[in-house]
Amino acid sequence: MDRTTPARMPAIFFGHGSPMNALQDNRYTAAWQSLAATLPKPKAILAVSAHWTTRGTAVTAMDAPETIHDFGGFPQALFDLRYPAPGDPALARQVRDLLAPIDVQMDHAWGLDHGTWSVLIKAFPQADIPVIQLSIDAAQSNAFHVEIGRKLSVLRDAGVLIIGTGDVVHNLRMMTRGDAPAYDWAARFNDKVRACLLDNDFTQLIDYPQWGRDAELSVPTAEHFLPLLYVIGTKRNDERISIAVDGIEAGSISMLTAVVGASE
Repeated sequence: MDRTTPARMPAIFFGHGSPMNALQDNRYTAAWQSLAATLPKPKAILAVSAHWTTRGTAVTAMDAPETIHDFGGFPQALFDLRYPAPGDPALARQVRDLLAPIDVQMDHAWGLDHGTWSVLIKAFPQADIPVIQLSIDAAQSNAFHVEIGRKLSVLRDAGVLIIGTGDVVHNLRMMTRGDAPAYDWAARFNDKVRACLLDNDFTQLIDYPQWGRDAELSVPTAEHFLPLLYVIGTKRNDERISIAVDGIEAGSISMLTAVVGASE
């Protein structure tokens, strides 16, 4: 397979689920691996993770970002994992310039949180592709996050893979154990998001809080949903969205992974 960088990279929203996916092999991690195998090797990766929300907007700008273990109560083997991908300060500066007049802070303290590395350790296990993270200013409107994606979409033409990582449905308090089925409200919300993506109905996606009780239960706080808005913001008119894998785990955690970039 020709792994040279194409004229345009896709953009991907990963339903990252539990950090344990970094240690496990399952149908979700297999889908991430298969998806990455179909791609030319990115020049760099720009990630928007549910696990980095800030006041204002920031981008990691260090040469060697730290692997952040921003969780508790998991096996030591998970804390022992490292994802030693290099950073890309030049790309961070380019992101800052593209997003002007937004005041984007150059961050040298954060690194790569588990929303990013738990996916990339499966998709790109060699950790040889530079990775930067863009923070989420959760105080902004949904339309703001879509617009950020639109401004950054030009990076796809330079071989940069833009990813968002979160979960379309993310309600930790309602999680179940074992093989219990998805809650009805979780399944309905996930199906509606999927339909909107496939139909290019982004107006409804941006206004998802208007979907009522299903939305309240599926998105009790917005940070896991917002990375999807950055990804759909990168979409061009000549592209469609495909679903790489889908499913709901523990009753209330969506694993939907969506890909922007297949030509019409």
